[in-house]
Amino acid sequence: MVGGMSSSIHGHDVIDMIQASGLSYTTETLQAAIVARFGAEARFHTCSAEGMDAGQLIAFFDQRGKFAGTAEGFTIPADRVCSH
Repeated sequence: MVGGMSSSIHGHDVIDMIQASGLSYTTETLQAAIVARFGAEARFHTCSAEGMDAGQLIAFFDQRGKFAGTAEGFTIPADRVCSH
């Protein structure tokens, strides 16, 4: 954004993007998709973390068991998304 910091994007927006795509991702393709959608300078927050870049957000989701599948192809099933 011109003239200052961009606002932080909630991790749920990324989860929604993943689910809406219907695709399986690798870490690399997901990071590319996040950057394409939200921009390379985008920062993300969740209920318990903030200031993450795309790679950090992916690691955060992975640590919390949000992904189903393997490193070669994973998705986020609906039952792994908190609803609030």
